[in-house]
Amino acid sequence: MPPTVIRATVTPNSRKGPLVEPLDDGTLRLYVRAPAVEGKANKAAVELLASHFGVPKSSVRLVAGATSRVKRFDIDR
Repeated sequence: MPPTVIRATVTPNSRKGPLVEPLDDGTLRLYVRAPAVEGKANKAAVELLASHFGVPKSSVRLVAGATSRVKRFDIDR
């Protein structure tokens, strides 16, 4: 089974997070408390998606957008 591709906009340093909000265009907005320094926000986004979809963290991979707010993740189910 091919991985599920998720497009997400990550908001680091958010007091609102950790939270996943679906948007009208099918993407997800991820609010994480971690800062966008040394990959901390990306790691927090992976952990948040794993929790949201009920899969282990090893099943979630960041495949595009490591330095951008808009990211693409693959999720193996």
